[in-house]
Amino acid sequence: MKRIILYVSLLVLAAGSASCWDSNASETTVKKVIFTPDAPRPIGPYSQGILFGSTLYCSGQIGIDPNTDELVQGGIAAETDQVLRNLGAILRAANMDYQDVVMTTIFLKDLDGYSIMNQVYARYFDVAPPARQAVEMARIPADANVEMSVVAMK
Repeated sequence: MKRIILYVSLLVLAAGSASCWDSNASETTVKKVIFTPDAPRPIGPYSQGILFGSTLYCSGQIGIDPNTDELVQGGIAAETDQVLRNLGAILRAANMDYQDVVMTTIFLKDLDGYSIMNQVYARYFDVAPPARQAVEMARIPADANVEMSVVAMK
């Protein structure tokens, strides 16, 4: 009888935990929200990053300074630098860094700014740069010139 009560108690505890209980689940299959005050706060129903196992998915970042909540001034070079600093803060919050990035997606307001963005980008990814794609968008939130998202793996 004591074993049955203990077993039922364990099931109740597991069912009430933050993650869904599954006898086959492991620590690596739990979705974890990543948040840092060192990057802009989400302005909608999304997370700055989601860590799933050893993979981090970072939401798109624009050149908003998290201290002022304003888009940085100075054009695409200044925005690209701020975007990459924002992404770096999210990476650090997940105990990762730029070397862990495996894929980058870049959205540009105007592809004519590609070479300027690329010069700034190269300073952050100077060794074994990640795979990436870059596309021109008709409009980016806050009328930014650039937005980037990354996927990183530990």
